Amino acid sequence: MAAKMRYAAKDMGLDVSITARAESEIPNLYQDADVIMVGPHLSGYYEDLKSRYGNDCIVMLMKKEYYGNLDGEKAIAHMLEEVKLSK
Repeated sequence: MAAKMRYAAKDMGLDVSITARAESEIPNLYQDADVIMVGPHLSGYYEDLKSRYGNDCIVMLMKKEYYGNLDGEKAIAHMLEEVKLSK
């Protein structure tokens, strides 16, 4: 998914850095993140992650509809909407 999102972001002319990381790595990385996108397969951890890191960055749950299809464009659009809503 991260690769598809990088391609979509590039096609959209966005200057973003997108990396995929394990949930266990978040405590060491969240300070440098603007957005943490949680895959739907980790939805059980979403509320906990949001309560831990939501004051420092946007924590959002990715939708199955684009995650399952690896639709990078829809994932980027969802991320941009979440960023817009947080302002």
